[in-house]
Order: sequence, then C-alpha cells, then structure tokens
Amino acid sequence: MTLDFDPDLDLRVDRLIRAPRARVWKAWTDPIDLARWWLPAPTQCRVERLDVVPGGAFVTSMSDDGVVFSPHLDACFVVVGPGERLVFTNALDSRWRPANPAPVAMTAEVTFGDHTEGTDYHVVVRHADAGARTHHERLGFADGWGAVTTQLAALVEAPEGDR
Repeated sequence: MTLDFDPDLDLRVDRLIRAPRARVWKAWTDPIDLARWWLPAPTQCRVERLDVVPGGAFVTSMSDDGVVFSPHLDACFVVVGPGERLVFTNALDSRWRPANPAPVAMTAEVTFGDHTEGTDYHVVVRHADAGARTHHERLGFADGWGAVTTQLAALVEAPEGDR
C-alpha cells in the first residue's frame, strides 16, 4: 500500500533512474553503497547502522573533513517491501524511542518500480503539519534530496567497473 501525496503536508522527488531496480534497491540497502550517495557532496557519510527490516535501525553520521563525524540521522524503518518500498521515520529513533529530531520530523516513503528504461523512483517525505513541510522546503529540501537522488543515479547508472 502506497499512501496518497498531500501537497499541503508532503514533499516529493520523482525520477527515472536508468538502472535496474535491483541495483537501485542495493544502493539503498548496502551500507557501502549508501555511504557513497546519501549526503550531498562534498559532505561525507558514514553508515553507523543499517538494519533494513521493519523496526530496524537507520543511523548515519556526516563529516565535512572526513575526520570529525557528527550525527546526521537516527531513524528506524517502518515498512520494508524488498525491492519495492522503504518507509522510514526519524520521529522514532533507532532504539524505538520517540524523538523530536532537528531540523524537522518526517516520514519518508521510497518506492521503486519497473520502467522500460530502468527504475521508476519516487520519494515522498511526509510532515505532521504544513508548517513543518514549509520549514523543510525552506531548508532546501529540493536541493538536498535532489542532489542525493542525482548522486544515487550516477552511482547506479555507472558501468560496473566505474562504481
């Protein structure tokens, strides 16, 4: 079940990625791949925990110098439909404790569909209210999530030897 998009509460990214769906899924679920694209360059990502099962931890840290890392995301997966759908939230942390994450609480739904040219890729980021949605948009949602989607596409669209 994929939830409806509410333009008053949700933000989205839609893209055709010219790579097989299994490869795009792997880039989301393999810690080494995820670290290569999850944060906008030149910021570096370290995947601390990635347990891709319902209730599993999704924890990353970030660094601008590659030496000192600070927390980035402490979330948990809510739904995992292998090869088709991931839903995670930072409103619960990786230990299942209610969280009040900065800068905004969200639930993200990522769907992967077959397309004749690769993968039909969609991300919907849901917010509790219009104020949170607007705040996330003003913080640069389109640039940030757009940049990492472009990095994801570049990773999975590259010939095998270039990855």
